[in-house]
Amino acid sequence: MIAYIKRYPLSLIVIAIIWYLSFFTPPETELNEIPYIDKMVHVCMYGGLSVTLWIEYLFRHCSLMLKRLITGAVVCPILMSGCIEVLQATCTETRSGDWMDFAANCTGVILASVLGYYICRPVIWKYKK
Repeated sequence: MIAYIKRYPLSLIVIAIIWYLSFFTPPETELNEIPYIDKMVHVCMYGGLSVTLWIEYLFRHCSLMLKRLITGAVVCPILMSGCIEVLQATCTETRSGDWMDFAANCTGVILASVLGYYICRPVIWKYKK
């Protein structure tokens, strides 16, 4: 466990922030008037998490172990998202689980993974050489 804390500190911070934001009651603001703003927030949160995982992985490894990377930067964030949505639906009174939120989270993870593989990977590995 200590190895993960040393290798992925920013990712763990982003995970903690997502868990916090998923269970607190947000204040009402004028931004609530924008259609689907909450879905954009979900795409950004999970996209940010996944791209952070990709970047930290690419900086700390010399080779691409795609199976491990897909598990850690794609599957785990999607599973975390599903767990959070189920917990919001069953364990809170102020939040509700929403399948569209889950879809937005998955969209963010997939977009970030495409960005990580096709843009971050070549740039970071060129920088490392």
